[in-house]
Amino acid sequence: MKLTAKEFKAWDNKSITLLGMSGIGKTRLANRLRRRNWFHYSGDYRIGTRYLDEPILDNIKQQAMQIPFLRELLRTDSIYVRNNITVDNLKPVSSFLGKLGNPEQGGLGLKEFKRRQELHRLAEIAAMKDVPEFIRKCHEIYGYRHFVNDAGGSLCELDDPEVLRVLAENTLVLYIKTSDKDEQELIRRAEDDPKPLYYREAFLDEQLAIYQRERGFDYVAQIDPDDFVRWMFPRLFYSRLPRYQAIADRYGYTVGTDELAAVKDEAGFLRLVEKLLDRQA
Repeated sequence: MKLTAKEFKAWDNKSITLLGMSGIGKTRLANRLRRRNWFHYSGDYRIGTRYLDEPILDNIKQQAMQIPFLRELLRTDSIYVRNNITVDNLKPVSSFLGKLGNPEQGGLGLKEFKRRQELHRLAEIAAMKDVPEFIRKCHEIYGYRHFVNDAGGSLCELDDPEVLRVLAENTLVLYIKTSDKDEQELIRRAEDDPKPLYYREAFLDEQLAIYQRERGFDYVAQIDPDDFVRWMFPRLFYSRLPRYQAIADRYGYTVGTDELAAVKDEAGFLRLVEKLLDRQA
């Protein structure tokens, strides 16, 4: 959605999509706005509680069934398994996505890894297409004045024009662009704590071939899952930057992490957005 600063200021029920890599502060900003009068829509939370709930539970049950004591309890319906996903704890989603590599180190085979990646892609598409309905709910059911869509870092990888059309028609898209300092901090964090990631299939195939050639591996089962994520993260990060920027150039606006870091409250955020709209008009 393209607006002038004057139009944005007069917009009674504001709806904003935050776009950018995981870890740059989208959720922190959304939580800060939530303290006032903003409905916080987390794409990853919607994915985990609505579209991947059953596959996540199936994965947990499959792991539990390998333990004889738990297997018997599950088979006799003596215990049950449930997700405890919250906006601030999305670990069940990432644990389902998993990491590629040696199964003895917790890794997944290529076929299963790609199956889960595709399930996640379809779930994220569905969650983003739900945004208009949740904008309605935020006003009519929950009584919030404004709406913020905390989109997943892989939004730029979906290659689904309909998702971008829906978001652009219903929200102001704000791409949070990392500074050089923040880029290095994200990469450092990924090295210290490698987390499961979503990759476009073509990108995964291309990079996996390079990784196996560099390491001299013939089989995916030879891969250390954490080492592969550490190796992949900076390549994924820099491949996403032009994709984010292309979305912002066509559908929205760009704000730097250094500018956003200075925002302390809702009023400061709204002033910053007005400034961006004037600057990028």
